[in-house]
Amino acid sequence: MKKKNSIRITVQVKPRASRNRVEGWKDDVLVVRLTSPPVEGAANNALLKLLAKELGIAKGRLEIVGGQRSRSKIVEIDDITHDRLREVFP
Repeated sequence: MKKKNSIRITVQVKPRASRNRVEGWKDDVLVVRLTSPPVEGAANNALLKLLAKELGIAKGRLEIVGGQRSRSKIVEIDDITHDRLREVFP
């Protein structure tokens, strides 16, 4: 169930990259490269850690609500606006 004051975004994860980085938006999907392999939740943890760091928020304010075993994920972020998200990830 979606929480009040939260937004959901679609994130396309590209694992086994040379470094962790947010590439930016492709259509309405945020493309993220991660060094972690897609094994045992390592990429999911790395994704949440990277997004929290880039947004300057606690990791606990982010949750993967869909696509836990897929490269295409739905991430819910608490207490953030779409404008702030586009400001951080142009």
